[in-house]
Amino acid sequence: MTSRPVALVTGASRGIGRACAHALADAGFDLGLTARTLTEGSGVDDSDAGGGASVEGSLERTAAEVAERGGRAVVHTADLLDLDSLRRAVAATVDELGRLDALVLNAVHTGAGSMLRLADISPELLTTKLTANVVAQLAVVQAALPVMLDQGGGRIIAITSYSATHDPPAPVGEGGWGYAYAASKAGFHRLAGFLAVEHGPQGIVAVNVDPGHVTTERMAANAARLGLEGHYAGAPPSAPAAAVAWLATAEEARELNGQTVEGLRLVLQRGLHPDWR
Repeated sequence: MTSRPVALVTGASRGIGRACAHALADAGFDLGLTARTLTEGSGVDDSDAGGGASVEGSLERTAAEVAERGGRAVVHTADLLDLDSLRRAVAATVDELGRLDALVLNAVHTGAGSMLRLADISPELLTTKLTANVVAQLAVVQAALPVMLDQGGGRIIAITSYSATHDPPAPVGEGGWGYAYAASKAGFHRLAGFLAVEHGPQGIVAVNVDPGHVTTERMAANAARLGLEGHYAGAPPSAPAAAVAWLATAEEARELNGQTVEGLRLVLQRGLHPDWR
């Protein structure tokens, strides 16, 4: 059990999820961490451009970094295509840490299909994307929501995407993104608004964070192959993570219930992170 607030971060082995774990630990949280990769060196880039290459990051590394920041971390492997693994991760986090004050929905399906053109997307592939990026997110929320409601409230922060609300500026390979990814993130994007309407009166604060273009480990490795190199100036993962930590703690964040915030704009306006530009 813990006397500190508790946050659960999905997709916490690397990238924005790992940075969110750091920022929340610095803000005084203990952490539940989920991802597929438990041990360093076992991560594989299964994206369209990754080719199965090894990718850095693991739950064990993130947990150790949380401990260095004075927080406690419990780790549970989970897969967005295995709904029961997600439910178990939520339940185990609550069992081990005693409560759940914030949920950061950061995990996203990284397998094939995110960077394919319409003509190349099979219905089966689209179904996989929707299952992972929409259905699985609902499963996590449904597992966490009763705990938060019993406590009198909680914060749910959804890491959404510019692609959820905008058309690409160009086709895939020329600076754009794929339909399957965008369609699944668009479905996910609707979650916060419904949570605010249905459970806002019970103390639930749900906010979408559009993280902007962030140079994660995977993005840095694949930018050239995706036709994105030189198209966008990337921020460090710590920038949107600073926005997440503020949304998880600030009283003013309640006024944003059901809304979408631009993470990079928020941190610059409020001076939450050094200017990386």
